[in-house]
Amino acid sequence: MKIKVERVNQVNKLFEVIDSCAMNVELVTGEGDCLNMKSKLSQYLSMTRMFANGDVPEMALIAKNEQDAQKLIAFLEEDANSQESSDT
Repeated sequence: MKIKVERVNQVNKLFEVIDSCAMNVELVTGEGDCLNMKSKLSQYLSMTRMFANGDVPEMALIAKNEQDAQKLIAFLEEDANSQESSDT
């Protein structure tokens, strides 16, 4: 399942959710680059380069498992809601 990512406020928490997934989760950039996010090296690279300020360029997470996809969607919704409530 492909999940569009627009903003991530809690990057470390995202990686915790990815680590808890049963199968691989891939990050696909707008340029077509694909990273296995279960890899600590890929997590480090994405955190330092792409998520540095919380704004995510055109990207998507691809979960190979429906339950993993639901975990990611729940996290992204919670993450977005936590930012909205802190803005008010």
